[in-house]
Amino acid sequence: MKVLLQRVSAAHVEVNEETIGQIGHGLLLLVGICKGDTPATVEKLAQKVLGYRVFEDEQGKMNLNVQQAGGGLLIVSQFTLSADTDKGLRPSFSSSAPPAEAQRLYEYFVQCCTAAGVPVATGQFGADMQVHLVNDGPVTFLLEAN
Repeated sequence: MKVLLQRVSAAHVEVNEETIGQIGHGLLLLVGICKGDTPATVEKLAQKVLGYRVFEDEQGKMNLNVQQAGGGLLIVSQFTLSADTDKGLRPSFSSSAPPAEAQRLYEYFVQCCTAAGVPVATGQFGADMQVHLVNDGPVTFLLEAN
C-alpha cells in the first residue's frame, strides 16, 4: 500500500465537472492498493498518516499532525501508485490489487481515518477524476506499508 501525502491549504476532486469532495487546510491523500495488502496493512498506514507530523507548530517546526492542526483529509484512490516502474518506459500494473479487493481496502482506509474523528472527504473509486489542490509548502511525502 502506498499513500502520497500532500499538505494543502485547499483541495477538491471533481467527477463529470461536479465537485464530489473538498477540504480546506489539511492533507490530500492519493492511495494505491497493492497485491498482498490486508486490513492490518491499511490500519498501520492509516495510523501513520493520522500521526504524521507535517504541520508547523508555534516555532515553525513540523511537529503537528493533521488532528492537532485542525485539518481535514481528502482521500482519493490512485491506481497508478501501485505500478512497477523499475523496467522500461511503460508502467506495469501486475503489482496492483484486483479492483474489487482494492476498493474494499480503500473503503476500509477511509473508515479508519473517519473513525479517528478527522473530517474526511473522498473521491469516487474507479472514476475519472480531476483533482485540484494548493500544495502548502510544497510538502509531499510517499508513505508505504508492505
